Amino acid sequence: MSELDPNALPPVTDEVIAARRREMAVEHILFGALRHLAGRHPEMLDELEGSLPHLWDRSEGTARDDEAVREIARRFIKSLRAEA
Repeated sequence: MSELDPNALPPVTDEVIAARRREMAVEHILFGALRHLAGRHPEMLDELEGSLPHLWDRSEGTARDDEAVREIARRFIKSLRAEA
């Protein structure tokens, strides 16, 4: 019996494709809204950055990486600061 690779990518199904498209759409809309708000309330970005220690990865086991999730958020905030 062969072992399953815990790092193997899931099969690309229609459901996975649809989820990825939803994620991209939500990310676009949210980023646009945050950019708009940050232009009017730049202190909001400080608040968001201060909240990052409370952000965590909902994955379990070896897939969980809280710091990786926080780093993605930091990059978003950095980009928002550059555009504000």
